[in-house]
Amino acid sequence: MKALSQKRRHPLAAIALLLMGLLLTGGLYAVATTVNQAKADTTSYSASDVEEGGKLFAANCATCHGMGASGTNDGPSLVGVGAAAVDFQVGTGRMPMQMSGPQAQKKPAQFNEEQTKQLAAYVASLGAGPAIPEEKLLDGKGDAAKGGELFRVNCAMCHNAAAAGGALTRGKFAPGLAGVTEAHIYEAMATGPQNMPVFNDSNITPEDKRDIITFLKTIEANGSPGGAELGSLGPVSEGLFVWVAGLGVIIAFTIWLTSRTS
Repeated sequence: MKALSQKRRHPLAAIALLLMGLLLTGGLYAVATTVNQAKADTTSYSASDVEEGGKLFAANCATCHGMGASGTNDGPSLVGVGAAAVDFQVGTGRMPMQMSGPQAQKKPAQFNEEQTKQLAAYVASLGAGPAIPEEKLLDGKGDAAKGGELFRVNCAMCHNAAAAGGALTRGKFAPGLAGVTEAHIYEAMATGPQNMPVFNDSNITPEDKRDIITFLKTIEANGSPGGAELGSLGPVSEGLFVWVAGLGVIIAFTIWLTSRTS
């Protein structure tokens, strides 16, 4: 027992424990990385998709993002952004950018659906990242009430409580969400384009994302039963309208009265 006790107090014992801790931490990290990668690569692409996507990338995207999508001074690296980021940026026409500016503008898509898929396949092959969402998450059958609560807590400060969009700093803005497809809404939450934060599955679960999409499509379908939306900016725009319209009525009535007396 005495000899065992002496060995436990050996000067190298602390170093041995540190090495064991590092090995254990590294092993757990490797396992977690493998799990995340398997989770991200839910969409399979053929070798021909990857090859054709690489050709499209070299011809249209490498000028800014570099060969191999490693990034340049004009564009970030795309290694690890995943297929979802490509499907969103290219599918909404934001990429390739038409011109430099505070943020990429939405415009008609330059590539068709098949070409967008090929570009996504190529970028997805470079590193694990968020995949294009499954159809079951885009069916619009989530809980709209819960989705509304999640939207107001996480999104309304930029996109407006009615998802009408809003201004940000330095010429940037949060776009309105009416007319945006379910897939692009999901992909925006998962990848965080432009100034938007990334809401990964740890922040907002796939089911919660489904609820948010259901809420957005519900308010879009309901329209504005109360009358003119006035930009959905709330009491400020409504109060301004009433003030201007009210003053206009008062002025018109005053002119009418003075013309009568004269």
